[in-house]
Amino acid sequence: MGTDYLQSIPEDLKAQMRPQPFVLAEVFRGLPKKEVRIQRGIVFASPDGVDLKLNVYQPLVTQKLQKFPTVVIVYGGAWKQGSPDNYERFSCYIAAQGYSVIAIDYRHAPKYKFPAQIEDVRAALQYIQAHADNLGVDIERIAIMGRSAGGHLASLAAYEQGAIPFRAVVNYYAPSDLIEGFHNPPFPNPINTNAILRDFLGGTPDELLELYQKASPKSYVRPALPPSLLVYAGRDHIVESKFGRILYNQLRATGNQAIFLEIPWAEHGFDAVFPGISNQLALYYTERFLASLLHGVR
Repeated sequence: MGTDYLQSIPEDLKAQMRPQPFVLAEVFRGLPKKEVRIQRGIVFASPDGVDLKLNVYQPLVTQKLQKFPTVVIVYGGAWKQGSPDNYERFSCYIAAQGYSVIAIDYRHAPKYKFPAQIEDVRAALQYIQAHADNLGVDIERIAIMGRSAGGHLASLAAYEQGAIPFRAVVNYYAPSDLIEGFHNPPFPNPINTNAILRDFLGGTPDELLELYQKASPKSYVRPALPPSLLVYAGRDHIVESKFGRILYNQLRATGNQAIFLEIPWAEHGFDAVFPGISNQLALYYTERFLASLLHGVR
């Protein structure tokens, strides 16, 4: 990001960000909390009769219909479980720094197979664009983020042709190459990666090669993609960190701005422990990455 990236961030926002990557005392007392405004359960689409909802988290302000830089969040859960309420502590933390954070829903495998999930993410993005004024969204300053399966969907949404012009992508421990993931699963393999992928896609790569390629974010890497922050766990036995490295190398080789952060001792879902050392480190860099690209002067 360069040595002077912090210079573009407003001073009042800098004052809210973490002063250092790790504070030992906060492991025990927790990270500071600020009150935010929350709207839950807004229906944005009903494909096949399934109501898909989103939550909106925003700073407390006196002005009505104020627009904020926006972070869209896609939850994880092996594409088969989860809700926009997941990781709400993070959503509130980021919102308090002057963002609209919009956590979105999608249909779950195995009942609904790919591409239903990315279609639902696109529907959410279309809704956000169409209702930007009411949602407090500055559509010119928008990022997308996800964890695990959610990071996979966020990356697809940001990298595919015709995507809205995101300013940034944040990917926490997401699959990037589903073919490689199927043929070389982790060991140990606690969630049975191959079964998860069969449920998600409806078969194996030998049976559905084109679909596996279509569902792999690495297939969409090309020049002029939005800057990407890739955060992976060195001891992850669900999505190994090598998949972050593969995607990072491919992004860099095509001239894109990308940052790869590997936390060597961390495991999958490390940020579920919000004040833990691993999440403190990830949060320190994530908030700076978002601030420089969404709040910074461009």
